[in-house]
Amino acid sequence: MSSLSISQRGIEMPASPIRKLVPFAENAKQKGIHVYHLNIGQPDIETPPAAMDAVRHNHMRVLEYTHSAGNESYRQKLALYYKSIGIDVSSEEILITTGGSEAIFFSFLACLNPGDEVIIPEPFYANYNGFAVEAGVSVVPVPSSIQDGFALPPVSDFEKLITDRTKAIIICNPNNPTGYLYSPEEMHNLRDIILKHNLYLFSDEAYREFSYGDTPISAMSLKGAEQNVILTDTISKRYSACGARMGALVTKNKEVLETVLKFAQARLSPPGFAQILGEAATELPADYFEGTRQEYKNRRDALVRRLNAMEGVFCPNPGGAFYAMASLPVADSEDFCRWLLEDFSYNNQTLMMAPAPGFYATPDLVKTRSGWPMCSMSRR
Repeated sequence: MSSLSISQRGIEMPASPIRKLVPFAENAKQKGIHVYHLNIGQPDIETPPAAMDAVRHNHMRVLEYTHSAGNESYRQKLALYYKSIGIDVSSEEILITTGGSEAIFFSFLACLNPGDEVIIPEPFYANYNGFAVEAGVSVVPVPSSIQDGFALPPVSDFEKLITDRTKAIIICNPNNPTGYLYSPEEMHNLRDIILKHNLYLFSDEAYREFSYGDTPISAMSLKGAEQNVILTDTISKRYSACGARMGALVTKNKEVLETVLKFAQARLSPPGFAQILGEAATELPADYFEGTRQEYKNRRDALVRRLNAMEGVFCPNPGGAFYAMASLPVADSEDFCRWLLEDFSYNNQTLMMAPAPGFYATPDLVKTRSGWPMCSMSRR
C-alpha cells in the first residue's frame, strides 16, 4: 500500500519559534514549576468588560453569516476610529478579516503571484514566513542591527535587493519582535522607495496604541502613496482580545479591495460574535489606552533596566509594542531557553522566552558583534 504524499508547501511551512518549546513548558508545569510566559505576545491586561458584555448580553436568535467584508455598522465605526487618529478612510475602504493574520495573507494573495519576492527588515514576525509559503512567494530579508536598536536599514540596502520579481515591502510598526518604532524620516524613505520602484507597502500596525514617546506614523498617512499602501490591523493586542480573531485590511486601492473581497467571499464571513465585541470596543472612552500604555511602559522600563544591569547582556530600549530583544552571554539561545524549562527553577519558578533564530531568515545575524546570540521576550 503506497503512502500518501505531503505537499511541498507543507514540508516548507516553518514551525512557530514562539510555540516550539511548549512541550518543555508543559513538562515543567507538570513538575509543579510556575512558568512565566515571556515567549508570546498574549497580553495579560483585562479585555474591556464593556466589549465582553456586548457579546454576553446579545439576544440574537440566529447567529447568521455576516457580509463577507464584515458588518457595515462595524466598518463605519472603525472608519471613525481611524479618523480619530488621523487616518482618513471610509467604511468602503475597510474589509474585516479573521485576525490580522488573514489580512496579511489576503494582501499576499491579492497583490503577489507565485514566485514574487517581498522584502522584510529582519528580525521579523515569524508568521510572515508561513504566509509567504502559503502564497508561494519568497521572503528577502534586509538586515537591521541590535547595535542601533533595530532601526530601519538604509535606502541603499533595500535597493540592492530589488529585482524584477520584487513586488512589496513589509513592515511592522511598532515592530514585532524588536519593539522598534519607525521615525517619520524612515517612513518617508519607505514611501520614496515604493513609489520609485512601484511596489506595495504592507504595513502591519497591530501595536499602534503602544508607543512610549513619539506617535507612530501610519503608512496610510504617506502622501502620494495611497494606492501602494495596504494597512493590516487587529484588535488582538489593542483590546487584549487575541482569541476573538478579529482584524482588518484597509486600503484606498479599489482594485486590491475588489480582489481581496473575492478571497473573503470564498471563506464566507468573519466571526459574528467577534465583530460585536470589536464594534463595542470602538465606543470605549478616548482615554481607555492611557492606563494600559502606562502599565506596559513601566514594564518596559523595568525589564530594560534590569537586563542591561546584568554583565554581558545588552537590550536596546524599545519605542513601542511590548517586546524586547536582548543579547545574552550564552553559547546558544535555543539551548538556553530549553535549559530554563528543563533544568532551571528559582523558588519553583522559571521563564519561557523565544529564541531569536526563529525571527531571522539569515542565521548568521542572530549573533551580535559581541558574538552572543539573542532572545526575544514579551513584557508581560
